[in-house]
Amino acid sequence: MITRSGWARACAVPVAALLLAACTGEPGVRDVTVSVTSTDDACAVSRSSTPAGNVVFSLKNDGSQATGFRVYEQDGTAVVAAVENVGPGASSDLVVNLTAGDYVTACDPGMDGDEIRRELTATEAGAAATPTGEHAEALHTASADYLAYVRAEIDTLMHKTEAFAEALASGDDETAKAMYADSRVHWLRIEPIAAHFGDLVPLLDLREADLGPNEQWLGWHHAEKLLWPPAEGYTVDQATRAELADRLVSDTANLQSRVSAGDFTVEAFQIGNGAKELLDDVAATKITGDEEIWSGTDLWDIQASIDGARRAFESLKPVVIDRDPKLVAELDERFAAAQSVLSAHGSIAEGFTLYPDLTSEQVLELSRTIEALSEPLSRLTAAAVL
Repeated sequence: MITRSGWARACAVPVAALLLAACTGEPGVRDVTVSVTSTDDACAVSRSSTPAGNVVFSLKNDGSQATGFRVYEQDGTAVVAAVENVGPGASSDLVVNLTAGDYVTACDPGMDGDEIRRELTATEAGAAATPTGEHAEALHTASADYLAYVRAEIDTLMHKTEAFAEALASGDDETAKAMYADSRVHWLRIEPIAAHFGDLVPLLDLREADLGPNEQWLGWHHAEKLLWPPAEGYTVDQATRAELADRLVSDTANLQSRVSAGDFTVEAFQIGNGAKELLDDVAATKITGDEEIWSGTDLWDIQASIDGARRAFESLKPVVIDRDPKLVAELDERFAAAQSVLSAHGSIAEGFTLYPDLTSEQVLELSRTIEALSEPLSRLTAAAVL
């Protein structure tokens, strides 16, 4: 999703040209489809080499559990693009613009991080044409608009994280608890950007359930457990508390620095894929209540993810409106429906109902509304760039 360290070499051209071209081709440029079949124990990719340019990875899940599919840089760490939580029997297309070079593709059956990886090479022969005229101008505007939004969100995240960390380090737990969910929303709105700096997510947002053997647990969710300890009790010493606070600030500052750099850019395919990633993440961990298991603040997280996905859509809407007006109308309607369901339970400004207090019927209604939004959102990237 990003053209710096971590969000990679997709569309690695000079910034001015990149913003103009937004890494896509004019109608008539042949796009390549790579078929991917994921099962419980295999990942079949139809080709190990593809022409550079727009590549559509057409994923089919023939396994018995949800799967994900990711495209990494050659180092196998920095994510170029991803689709998550594709259910058994379901299909999903992931549109990526690849420059010539080597990549790694991966299926993740069970969504447990135990990936099945394959090497992929993009060759110079497929370099896509540069768009011109109104399309190029609309893509340029979409990229600049979304990048400004991301930077503003991260600036606010930095400010609120510093205040939260100060309360956490000082032992003012009531103040820290009051600030926790409100601070995190700014992370969650731009999580697809942050998440594709592969080194930062484990530092800032790792859940205890995903903690590896001998892995140091840092970030928001360790602070969450400290502030809302389980019934059996959970305490940390002052040195650990201080380190948690310091690292939250320093790691967030690292993210802010990377996104503020002059060579940092976001392309149209990355904006669209990122919007879908936010909805995939809601389905995978937030609807289930597994994200904020101690604080119960999952509705803040879900609202933030909807906010981020809607903002990405709004940036791409001027590009898509003439190409697929029915899709734009459908997405407008589905976003409004999702917001209506969420608003019945509160707001970020006034506070939401805690997630454990929702009835099973309310959770089901929310889940169905998110699912209804997710399907048309999966078509946004193709409508913008293909």
